Amino acid sequence: MTNQIPAIAAAYVRAINDHDTGAFISLFADDAVVSDNGREFRGLAAIQAWGDSDIFEAQVTLEVIAVAERDGATIVSAKVDGNFDRTGLPDPVVIDHQFAEEGGKIVCLTCGLAVR
Repeated sequence: MTNQIPAIAAAYVRAINDHDTGAFISLFADDAVVSDNGREFRGLAAIQAWGDSDIFEAQVTLEVIAVAERDGATIVSAKVDGNFDRTGLPDPVVIDHQFAEEGGKIVCLTCGLAVR
């Protein structure tokens, strides 16, 4: 485990916490893929729609609690808060965000409940 959050992951957290949709989408490569709890979003338009509905409309905020490197990817574990349906979710809600980056852009992001 490391305490240092890579720049792209820090920018992702900052964009979400600042509710900055422009900064958020600028972090992704044109052909990026997001996998969020089994749902897949390919390309900027789909990722923007996912961000708008699942992150920004819900006023999600992230509190980073751990950062790790595994198999060449960065995993940021964050406590998630916001205005979303918590039915069936643990308290607190902790999501692992696994980032793959190329050329300073996110090419793959996988999000799912942290398994502890």
